[in-house]
Amino acid sequence: MSNAVAVLPLLIAPAQVIRGDNALEESTGKLGDLGKRPLVVGGDRNLAFLSSPLKNLTPSYHSYAPDCSENSLAYLKASVKSHEADFIIGVGGGKALDTAKLLAHQCHLPIATIPTSAATCAAWTALSNVYSDAGAFLYDLSLARCPDLLILDYGIIQTAPKRTLIAGIGDAIAKWYEASVSSGHSTETLIIAAVQQARVLRDILFQKSPAALENIGGEDWKQVVDATVLLAGVIGGLGGANCRTVAAHAIHNGLTHIPACHHALHGEKVAYGILAQLRLEEIVLGNQLAVSARGQLIQFYEQIGLPKSLEDLGLKDVSLAQLRHAAAIACQPNSDIHRLPFTVSPEQVMAAMVSTTTADTMVQKVKAN
Repeated sequence: MSNAVAVLPLLIAPAQVIRGDNALEESTGKLGDLGKRPLVVGGDRNLAFLSSPLKNLTPSYHSYAPDCSENSLAYLKASVKSHEADFIIGVGGGKALDTAKLLAHQCHLPIATIPTSAATCAAWTALSNVYSDAGAFLYDLSLARCPDLLILDYGIIQTAPKRTLIAGIGDAIAKWYEASVSSGHSTETLIIAAVQQARVLRDILFQKSPAALENIGGEDWKQVVDATVLLAGVIGGLGGANCRTVAAHAIHNGLTHIPACHHALHGEKVAYGILAQLRLEEIVLGNQLAVSARGQLIQFYEQIGLPKSLEDLGLKDVSLAQLRHAAAIACQPNSDIHRLPFTVSPEQVMAAMVSTTTADTMVQKVKAN
């Protein structure tokens, strides 16, 4: 009898990464190596960055609006066919890049990603999140490979609002709190490496973020941009889904179902979700280390401007029904929250969400439902 062994691809990194102060202008030849008729996917403002670098190609420009949704993808797939596109370029923030990556995956075409902010690691990963047209998270989808080319142009990133980098710091620092709780006891080589890289990423962000935000374009700023766009992606590539998202991202997904929270950036909601995840560890397990970690994060958030509470997210007047629905979404059967090493209920998630800044360290252990 044959002992069949599952062969799983390692989707660790893009095939090529080019970074620098003028990386996009210097990457014209690399883009041309992917094809001659790109379909360019992005937001209206970000599409303008590509007029000069694509002068020797035959591009067709398309907005991903209203969201990385099934309707947008259907429209873009039709555009690929009508343009006879031979590769895809994604330019913009996380949702634009997720749309472009998923489009390339569905059309079996090469893909180049060009982030225009440091708000997420979407330019790196073999993953796309799909939303409704109204911006509510529906599901994520693993892709066949990481992008063929990632162009990280510091000059372009520097034009983004400071708020986007702050959000990227929140999204990236979550890697430690999620990977350590889900995979910290793993004995698998690559997962051990991913968890340790997540710890290094956390320490870099603690140490360099304040100076980076004070001097946009400086050396510390570049190191933090590398951390949020590149190193954060490495962790998910090495460790896979278990090291990528747990409760913080699940709570983000729930929050996207509250219309009043749509103004908040992905990383802002994730950063708040870390505090809620730590609060869950306090409520359910009575974990005093989580108490200390939450206190440390709250100080860091106050220093750089990340949200610490529902009020900070603009949800001071959120209804109990909306909060209950968000908690239910966070706890649905296929949710990443179930990577926690303990069971949680929507009621416990609600309790954590409303008490992220509580100073009470005397937590009572509650049996998980």
